[in-house]
Amino acid sequence: MVRAGQSSEKAAMIYQHSEEERQQEVAGMLDRSVRKARRAVARKPDDQASGTDVARDG
Repeated sequence: MVRAGQSSEKAAMIYQHSEEERQQEVAGMLDRSVRKARRAVARKPDDQASGTDVARDG
């Protein structure tokens, strides 16, 4: 109930059947977000690299 945002047990029971599908959807969105962020970091010029990126190269 908490994760899905339902306010009552009745509402949770109605949407229970789609929980696995929703979890896959959320995981897919997170995966796309992480991949996009990684591509953005990979394209940064060295003078804009994060401290972690700089440390890894050294």
